[in-house]
Amino acid sequence: MAALTLALAAAGTAALAYGSVSIPPADVVDILTGRAREPSPYRTIILDVRLPRVLLGAAVGAGLAVIGTTLQALVRNPLADPFLLGVSSGASAGAVAVIVLGVGAGLATTVTIPAAAFVGAFLALLVVYVLAREPGGGFTTGRLVLAGVAVSYVLSALTSLILVVSARADHLKEVMYWTLGGLGSARWDMLALPLTVLAVGTALLIALARPLDLLLVGEEGATVLGLDTARFRAGAFALASLVTGVLVAHSGAIGFVGLMVPHAARMLVGSGHRALLPVAALMGAVFLVLADLAARTVAAPQDVPVGVLTALTGGPFFLWQLRRSKAREGVTS
Repeated sequence: MAALTLALAAAGTAALAYGSVSIPPADVVDILTGRAREPSPYRTIILDVRLPRVLLGAAVGAGLAVIGTTLQALVRNPLADPFLLGVSSGASAGAVAVIVLGVGAGLATTVTIPAAAFVGAFLALLVVYVLAREPGGGFTTGRLVLAGVAVSYVLSALTSLILVVSARADHLKEVMYWTLGGLGSARWDMLALPLTVLAVGTALLIALARPLDLLLVGEEGATVLGLDTARFRAGAFALASLVTGVLVAHSGAIGFVGLMVPHAARMLVGSGHRALLPVAALMGAVFLVLADLAARTVAAPQDVPVGVLTALTGGPFFLWQLRRSKAREGVTS
């Protein structure tokens, strides 16, 4: 935890210092600590442009990693991820519908977009859960992936339909933002909600670490040990949808963070969720802050959507995990 906290501080400092305009790290530290003696020309860039973006990136990365860890326990599948299960697509569809249809325009930033994203995320997760669940109560890798892909395609088509019906060209850029994912719109006035939901959601999930651990032993074993699995899953799915919806409402659909980070975290601390969840949160924050730094510098001054870079790294990882899962299922059968 201490090492990851230092890594997050270093990643944040680098993200504040580098971009289309490079700033000496020493100046960054002086401005953040208030030790700059005279007005610095970099103050506005650091405090008003880059710092909100870094904080949003850390929050989104931490949240997606925590939710990915939780979903992998809930469905007992290493391929579970908010993006692959259609949760992010559902949240994006809800947010885009609010933007295009102009529902609650005066409250869109603070209320209606996160609310619509939560509803879309929860419905998508519920549909995937119903489609992928086998009669015996388990989930095979094939059924889970197919259900997630099918729901994602349907929601993407629905998003495109909403855009076509709106017949407004200015909506195209906004829709592309939600589908590709990015942190370029970060502002100070939009950080309170995602940071609050992240803190409360992570704290609740850490408090539920024991039930999540029980699910790892299987449906029957968890029931024998006193867990009402159906009720617990329903509540956990709702909480996961809420956190994902709020994060996607502010960043768009950023994929594969919730798939890759939990596996890396388990290599450090094992599968016990009381330690795994906070470690995954810190690793996710570090990962997405660095990914966003790369997105801002790889084609500077062009700002590449960070979701593109996470997909480039997460796609091969997903294929590798899929092959491992298929091999395990073949050995088991």
